[in-house]
Amino acid sequence: MNSTVASLPTRSASASASASASASASVDDLQLLEQQKQQLRRQMRRLRRSLSAQQQRHAARSLVRRMAAHPAFISSKHLALYLSNDGEIDTRPLIHRAWAMHKHVYLPVLHPLNAHRMLFQHYTADTPMVRNRFGIEEPRFDVSAQRPAWTLDLICMPLVAFDANGNRLGMGGGFYDRAFAFLHRGYLSTRMVGLAHQGQEVPQLPVASWDIPLQGIMTDGGWCPASGTEGHR
Repeated sequence: MNSTVASLPTRSASASASASASASASVDDLQLLEQQKQQLRRQMRRLRRSLSAQQQRHAARSLVRRMAAHPAFISSKHLALYLSNDGEIDTRPLIHRAWAMHKHVYLPVLHPLNAHRMLFQHYTADTPMVRNRFGIEEPRFDVSAQRPAWTLDLICMPLVAFDANGNRLGMGGGFYDRAFAFLHRGYLSTRMVGLAHQGQEVPQLPVASWDIPLQGIMTDGGWCPASGTEGHR
């Protein structure tokens, strides 16, 4: 009897084994998810970089026309944009349109002391600019010119790919997800919109629990409302 009892795992051992197996499966799932994302990033970045200068100019003009007429853009006084990079749809014409409409524009800046943190800083035609560690132009860090993310009316975000549910695939740094983690806590006043080329839409994106869904995506082809969120109305 003693040998039989000894051969059976205790409740503690069984629980530990179950937890270990669950943790292992979770790690494997995350690794697979990241592999899928990386493969899609390579594919979609090649696609947008293949666009000619003429195609990029046409897409940017179309984006400005459509975005400037959208109610979310019209009603916003403080909005975040970004400077395009790596074949992204050109946002400079949209920034100039926002200025012409007397809006306050903010650009993302990397925190000099926290490698994982991104802030938003007021941007005008006279703002001193520098290149960050990724080689992307951004305003010179100035605490007095920054605005908390949750006080912005509209966030226009870059993306590598998107799907009909408003899921966004970024470059993988997680800066936007961390900057807008407050949305998971019920802050719904800030509108989140992606800007992209029409060809960046995919049928379905792999999604993690920390990913922030968009309320819609504006492309050169038109407005794509997110069917998976309440913000598309």
